[in-house]
Amino acid sequence: MKRIIIYPEYIDAKKSRSEGRKIRRELCIPNPRLEEIYEAAKILGLNPEMQKDKKYPKNWFYSRGRIIVDKKKSKLEILKEIAKTVKTIRDKR
Repeated sequence: MKRIIIYPEYIDAKKSRSEGRKIRRELCIPNPRLEEIYEAAKILGLNPEMQKDKKYPKNWFYSRGRIIVDKKKSKLEILKEIAKTVKTIRDKR
C-alpha cells in the first residue's frame, strides 16, 4: 500500500498556505503536536509511523517531525480526518 507523509504544518491553523497549511483554516487546529497527529492516525487505522528527527523542508530550521501513514484516501481527505480527530481528542481532555 502507498504511504504519505504528514507534517504538523499541514493542519496548523496558525500557518498560512505559503507556510505549508494544506486545508482550510476552519478545519485546522492551532499548534498540532506530533503525538496528537500520531494518536489520531492510529484511531483512524492508518498504521502511523513517527519520525521525530525529520524537518519540514519549508521550515527546515525548526524540527517538529513527521508522521508517515497508509494512503487509504486522498491526502486532503486524510488531513481533514486527522484534524477532526485531533479536535475530538483535545475536547475529551
